[in-house]
Amino acid sequence: MAELLELCRVEKLIPDSGSIGVTAIDKRPVAGPLRVRPYGLYGDVQADRKHHGGLSKALYAYAQEDAEYWADALGRDIPAGLFGENLRTAGLDVNGAEIGERWRVGEELVVEVTCPREPCATFQRRMGERQWVKRFTEVGLPGAYLGIVKSGSIGAGDSIEVVSRPGHGVTVASWFTSPDADQVDALEAAARAGSVTLVPEMVVAMRKIAARVSA
Repeated sequence: MAELLELCRVEKLIPDSGSIGVTAIDKRPVAGPLRVRPYGLYGDVQADRKHHGGLSKALYAYAQEDAEYWADALGRDIPAGLFGENLRTAGLDVNGAEIGERWRVGEELVVEVTCPREPCATFQRRMGERQWVKRFTEVGLPGAYLGIVKSGSIGAGDSIEVVSRPGHGVTVASWFTSPDADQVDALEAAARAGSVTLVPEMVVAMRKIAARVSA
């Protein structure tokens, strides 16, 4: 059974050389249960709200199995929260989740997979690894952003259940690694059928791909 291994929120804002001057990427495990509402986990914050947080990126999930891949590849520990994730999961194929897939976490919380994480310069500085953004992108294990369908309290050890899957076949990993016109068509058809609601980030990306194809 899939479970929530660790629940993470910001420890403190730390200085960053980016345009904001600070970053909230320093997430660390906390004792639960904690309440999750439409904008995310109680007590968590985002420094750069243009690119992080909001209704479509209320939570970020990363799988322990994928963290273990990076631990082997980098020769270092990847503790929960290092990637800025709120949920460190086990037994759940986060990157194989379809856009619009819904999970129940614990007894109350229901979340929806909205889009993959796009690595940024802040993440690069956090990791201190050469060409980190390029390496992270090439491996194709981005983790998933989540929107909140039903608020609830969660804590480490809670079960995670996939409660619905749209069936269009576009996964977090496939969209992150090779978004194309076929996937755009599949998502648009699913949206017309009412089986998925596309968040603004996905709509913008889809329009860019459609524009390239028609150019």
